[in-house]
Amino acid sequence: MTEWTDEYDVVVVGSGGGALTGAFTAASAGLRTAILEKTGLFGGTSSYSGGSIWLPGTQVQERAGLPDSTELARTYLRTLLGDAESARQDAYVDTAPAVVEFLERDPNIEFEFRAFPDYYRADGRLDTGRSINALDLDPADIGDLASLVRPELDQDRTGQGHVPGQLIGGRALIGRLLSAIVGTGNADLRPDTALTELVVEGGRVVGVVATHQGETVRIKANRGVLMAAGGIEANDAARGEHGTPGKADWSMGPIGANTGDAIAAGVTAGGATALLDQAWFCPGVAQPDGTAAFLVGIRGGIVVDANGDRYLNESLPYDQFGRAMHAHGADESSWMIFDSREGGGLPGISIPNTAPAKHLEAGTWVQADTLEELAAKAGLPADSVRASVEQFNDYAKLGVDESFHRGEDPYDNFFCPPNGNPNSALTAIENGPFFAARIVLSDLGGKGGLVTDVDGRVLRTDGTAIAGLYAAGNTSASLSGKVYPGPGVPLGTAMTFSYRAARHMAG
Repeated sequence: MTEWTDEYDVVVVGSGGGALTGAFTAASAGLRTAILEKTGLFGGTSSYSGGSIWLPGTQVQERAGLPDSTELARTYLRTLLGDAESARQDAYVDTAPAVVEFLERDPNIEFEFRAFPDYYRADGRLDTGRSINALDLDPADIGDLASLVRPELDQDRTGQGHVPGQLIGGRALIGRLLSAIVGTGNADLRPDTALTELVVEGGRVVGVVATHQGETVRIKANRGVLMAAGGIEANDAARGEHGTPGKADWSMGPIGANTGDAIAAGVTAGGATALLDQAWFCPGVAQPDGTAAFLVGIRGGIVVDANGDRYLNESLPYDQFGRAMHAHGADESSWMIFDSREGGGLPGISIPNTAPAKHLEAGTWVQADTLEELAAKAGLPADSVRASVEQFNDYAKLGVDESFHRGEDPYDNFFCPPNGNPNSALTAIENGPFFAARIVLSDLGGKGGLVTDVDGRVLRTDGTAIAGLYAAGNTSASLSGKVYPGPGVPLGTAMTFSYRAARHMAG
């Protein structure tokens, strides 16, 4: 029999948007809840995110006057995903309105609609998007809790705290959830507490073993353990074992935090896994320190491969962009070519946004007065680079990308304000000096993990549920398979299935 250090009704491993939604749901039901966070800061990858949450058909969309509904969202997912995971698809869209209604009952939590198009042209799509965001948050409103929220990626990776002003995006969501959780009086926040194993007795998970400041703690969980602690994205050995494209250093998760500990513990307890070769992919701007920066919102330039040839629509939604890179065999051999229209800055959003001078000094960017000289510095065939640029410039004058159809989808133009061109997503590359930035395959986290049912219960390979064990977010295998349907699906699914898991534990 295990000698317990502490005892709770529910133990939640992880502290992103999904984990904290589950913790708040459990604590609000009167269940004494512990939130174990491996690092000293709460929020995980959720804190780095823009905070979009794909929870369709809710009172938030209704307030905004959107023509959204549960059935419309169901149609969209079915069109993209088919009948695979149909039960979990249904549980997701059917539960989303209840999740939002429940969260907004708390005075600390409020959402609003912010336009961001769904990622695929398919039945049920909303061109304006249907994602919601937590309202921006004044740190003073949550007091000392603000210091526990992981800062934005730029600040965090350089060891700095929050930028002055309000918490926005994912940080607003995490701050609001933490405040709501503490307000229940039924939850303990336990930073610097890393899961090492699950305790299984009689086929049931009854608690966890963890380390805290070098000491081993054994925490009993009378109702269950919910693991929503990220995937294997920061673990190169695990990525290699499962064939996950990309590298740990190029992933956008907190460095060293999401190493798959929860997934490994679940497997040891008998859990099945799926999709471990998959991730929420994106292009990344290679950084001087060997990491990568999330690249989104491209509004200019072109991307070429090692042969100097253009091979995709650069304005694709980022997961589709990343998958196109991998399919083309250009995970680490792509270059983005652009001109000086923006003063030498990248015509897109780079997170973090390293100064061009540092890139040029490190060689992750090169600069030249002519395309031929630029190609030579980047190690690319000069003739191919010039041909790719000249063809793109012809397309820009025509307003039609005959090769890859850039600018024909609402998403393509979302980040491209009207600029007087026939197609705002197509702007000629003609103002020297010219630049080339190295682009690598990055990701926003792994999307493979433990196989779960509609209530987040972890399943064995024979399909039976492991009593007392639940998983959500990137610790679980995503219901969307190899597809990224829209902005905020990772957060939306994590929050929904954590909510359902906590409700199941509450009986």
